[in-house]
Amino acid sequence: MSSNNDMNLLLKIWRQPDAQTKGELVDYNVTGISPDSSFLEMLDVLNEQLVTKGEDPVVFDHDCREGICGMCSLFINGEAHGPGKSITTCQLHMRSFKDGDTIYIEPFRATAMPVIKDLVVDRTSMEKIQQAGGYVSINTSGNTQDANALPIPKADADAAFDAATCIGCGACIATCKNASAMLFLSAKVSQFALLPQGKVEGAERVKNMVRVMDEEGFGNCTNTGACEVECPKGISLDNIARMNREYLSASLAD
Repeated sequence: MSSNNDMNLLLKIWRQPDAQTKGELVDYNVTGISPDSSFLEMLDVLNEQLVTKGEDPVVFDHDCREGICGMCSLFINGEAHGPGKSITTCQLHMRSFKDGDTIYIEPFRATAMPVIKDLVVDRTSMEKIQQAGGYVSINTSGNTQDANALPIPKADADAAFDAATCIGCGACIATCKNASAMLFLSAKVSQFALLPQGKVEGAERVKNMVRVMDEEGFGNCTNTGACEVECPKGISLDNIARMNREYLSASLAD
C-alpha cells in the first residue's frame, strides 16, 4: 500500500552484459518507493517491474543483507556504499534520498576487479590475497593450549579484533585513486600479527600476501586516506603502517 511519503526516483544504472562488452548507464523510473525500504529492496522493486515487462533484471550482488558479507558493494552517486557512513549498501535506506532524486548506481571499478555483469564485479583477486596468507596453521590434534594460557595485552586484542572486522567488500580499492588493496591486505595481516598464534608464520604471511597483491595488478598506496573514509567498518590506516613494518622486518630477515 502506497503512502504520501512514497518517492518517485530516476535511476541511472550501469548495464553491462559481460566483461568483454562495453557498458552504459540506462535510465529507469521507479515509483512508490517507501523511505523505510532498504536500497537493495528498492532494486528488488525495480527488477520485479522489469521482469513483469519481459526485460532483463539488473544483476547485483547480495547475500546476508545484514552488513556482514560485503557482497552488496555498489557505487552510489559517486560514493562507495552510498551517502551513509560506516554502513554497507544493504544497510542504506531510501530515507537518505528525496522524492524526485536522480541516483547514479555503478559497480566498483578497479582493473583487478573487472565487471562480470551489470553491477557485479569479480573479487577473485582479493580472495587470492587472502589465500596467500590469511590463515593460521594450528595443531588441533588434542595438544592445543587453553586460551587463558596465552595472555595478550588488551590493546593488542582490541586492535586485532578491529582489523578482523574487515568484510572484504572492496570499497577501499574502488575508492582509492590508485586502486590499492593496502587497507584490505593490512587488515588481514594485522588481525594475525597482533596475536601470538599469528606470529609463527608472520614473515611468510606478509611477504606472500604482498607478492600476490602486486601480481594481481593492484595499485600502490599514496596515503590519500580515502580508503579509511569509505570503509563501512572503519578500518584504520594504522593497519597499513603496521603491515609496512611487518614487511620491512620480514624482508630484512631474508
